[in-house]
Amino acid sequence: MRLFRRICPTAVACSAVSRLILPGVILFCLAVSPLLAEAPTGAAAASAEARAARAFDAARNDGPPALHAFLYRMPKGGDLHVHLSGAVYAETFIKDAGEDGMCVSPTLLRFDRATRTPECPTGEVPASTITSDQHLYDELIDAFSMRTFIPVTGEDGHDHFFDTFDRFGGTDKRHKAEWVDEVATRGAAQNEQYLELMDTPDFSRAAALAEKVGYTSDFVAYRQKLLDGGIRDSIPAIQATYDRVDADRKALEHCGDPGAEPACHVQVRYIYQILRGMPPAVVFAQVILGLETASVDPQFAGLNFVQPEDGYISMRDYRLQMQMLDAVHRFYPKVHISLHAGELSPGMVPPDGLTFHIRSAVEQGHAERIGHGVDVMYEDRPYELLKEMAAKHILVEINLTSNDVILNIKGNEHPFMLYRKYGVPVALSTDDEGVSRIDLTHEYVRAAVTYPLSYGDLKQMARASVEHAFLPGESLWERFTLEKLGTPVAACRGQVGNETPAGRCAEFVRSSEKAQQEWELERRFHAFEASF
Repeated sequence: MRLFRRICPTAVACSAVSRLILPGVILFCLAVSPLLAEAPTGAAAASAEARAARAFDAARNDGPPALHAFLYRMPKGGDLHVHLSGAVYAETFIKDAGEDGMCVSPTLLRFDRATRTPECPTGEVPASTITSDQHLYDELIDAFSMRTFIPVTGEDGHDHFFDTFDRFGGTDKRHKAEWVDEVATRGAAQNEQYLELMDTPDFSRAAALAEKVGYTSDFVAYRQKLLDGGIRDSIPAIQATYDRVDADRKALEHCGDPGAEPACHVQVRYIYQILRGMPPAVVFAQVILGLETASVDPQFAGLNFVQPEDGYISMRDYRLQMQMLDAVHRFYPKVHISLHAGELSPGMVPPDGLTFHIRSAVEQGHAERIGHGVDVMYEDRPYELLKEMAAKHILVEINLTSNDVILNIKGNEHPFMLYRKYGVPVALSTDDEGVSRIDLTHEYVRAAVTYPLSYGDLKQMARASVEHAFLPGESLWERFTLEKLGTPVAACRGQVGNETPAGRCAEFVRSSEKAQQEWELERRFHAFEASF
């Protein structure tokens, strides 16, 4: 992001550079109607959109493979809910482990984090030899992902899914640029433009400081103790790490060269992950470090809490953790927050554990987006909550495959259509596409096969992913209402979908990174629909 600002200081420069480095994402989704947003380029654009809609209907009638072919090409805006480590496919981790000289246990089907070759312990083999043993190679891929998984006594989808992270963990972080490149390359191939990748920076110094200064539930005072103790001293190392990842990724993709890879067209920002399954002092130290980092480094678009929501500490301290965010929010009002909330299903936790997580995330945690939100109808006063989320424009990041394999929630048991019915913005996302062995196109296909969605509905969800992206600047679109799904801002009416903005619209787009990304998405939709 800092590089983009240096090389793209004006709208004229941005019109070219935004497509080279930082494409965008979409408008806002009230999504209660199959109507399409205003077609600002007139009858020709409306006709092209109608042809695309007919092609979508024909593909759906021809079955999922045809639907996949259509949706693979369709512009999708962005993926707002994707964990970097979970987005990498198992094959990559196996290759990286071999390069790192790691050992692997054929019995436990996991990497040995503590040992490096040439001497592997008895019963383990060098990871570099795995590709010569097809049976072990296949077993590891299955252990590192949901491929071929069948629930058995003692291990359900939830346990297998989350266990994968311990199994494939331990590879050297020097591969991070390669991992980002893999995810961006996969996204570019599917006509994605924007990614917010969740990742956890090193917080070891912050955790040690939290223990040293002593925990107190007076979070304003505790924050000050951490600041006085030098928690900000960790920020330069974090910035340097992600600056290096960005530079290495661009080198891998030859960005700026005549032979630049398509992945250069995908803008990547990070969501600072807070590990919530830790003691309160360590969680709070992560919160402060994350907020402080996101305040000064535009590479970090916001923060989120991760780790299984049904874990003992996650459940025990859920209200406490929302209180932490509430107590310090006034110091960081511009830092965006998305929270995993409601990634629970009946029977997973006691009934009262299903009744408050989403509302607490919205009202105390100051969440602008909710990840998963599956148990919303088990919340206290669920219909009031739905209306509140719609009124506050709280987007729900919908992860259909993840919710199926982890929670066994799918089809009409999923609240996806209820969110749409009550005007809550939604966008499709992948969660952990490497673990689930999917991509964003898969989620679009799944949504279109499972639910009565039109081409216009999918288009609006793609727009919503950019409208609700944690990007600075004003939207290209005026707010939706239930009666009117959205119009461009006055300066840009009649121009959206053109190759480049002109006049007052160019000035407006120049002033807003979000508008630049939304402009790019509409340009892509114009090109896509013109192909039919």
